[in-house]
Amino acid sequence: MILIIIFMFILFEGFSFSPSPLFAFSPSGCEGDCLKCHSLSNQEVKNMLKEMKIPYTEILQIKLSPVKGLWEVSIDNQGRKGLFYVDFAKKYFLPGPVIEIKTGMNKTLEQMSTLRKVDFSKIPLKTPLILGNPTALQKVAVFTDPDCPYCGHLHREMDKIIKERKDVVFFIILFPLRFHKEAYWKSKSILCQKSLKMLEDAFAHKQIPKIDCDNKEVDENIKLAESLGITSTPTLVFMDGRVITGALPAHQIVGLLQGGK
Repeated sequence: MILIIIFMFILFEGFSFSPSPLFAFSPSGCEGDCLKCHSLSNQEVKNMLKEMKIPYTEILQIKLSPVKGLWEVSIDNQGRKGLFYVDFAKKYFLPGPVIEIKTGMNKTLEQMSTLRKVDFSKIPLKTPLILGNPTALQKVAVFTDPDCPYCGHLHREMDKIIKERKDVVFFIILFPLRFHKEAYWKSKSILCQKSLKMLEDAFAHKQIPKIDCDNKEVDENIKLAESLGITSTPTLVFMDGRVITGALPAHQIVGLLQGGK
């Protein structure tokens, strides 16, 4: 049961990993070429999932992971993509994440960013809420919700980036989630005033004024998110179409930007 819960956790894109790294296996022999001695087939993975009573999922790719002794398995379950790891002995299922000690980079999340992509040109960058230089070359669209605590955390990390980098700009798209009962009117009020400060006040749990105006941008943002398959916040969309959900630290966002070059 625990494995099933973990599996479904990585499968849904709204995950945000905490740094609990895997321990590397150190296979000996094979003269440095693990493929000489080890293999893992699609059928073997399907049998493992069946044995753990995990619903059938499409196997997208099996390859060597960044950690020796582990296979990295990418999967798709009815449009939801994820990945996990299997040891060479085929005894253990590991959901990750793999953290690179030298850089602190979440290699699992980095690989996840390559599994799902959208057409960035379909995102109209007309939002009045812009963090950074609007003419910066590195553009990131951020779907956020004023009542989402993780969104507030991400916003502070984004602020760190633009204070150090003039080549990055974040276009903030207000996407109030339905279960946040006050997020819709807050989003509309913020856009009526075109006020980044009001959004930051909302993140800081400060009262913001309830303002009404003839502004349909919130409804358009909701339709846009649905058309792109975005269902949770915060979600970042990079220019190359990679989609990442979660409150990432500043250094990881920068790493993903550099990885897209």
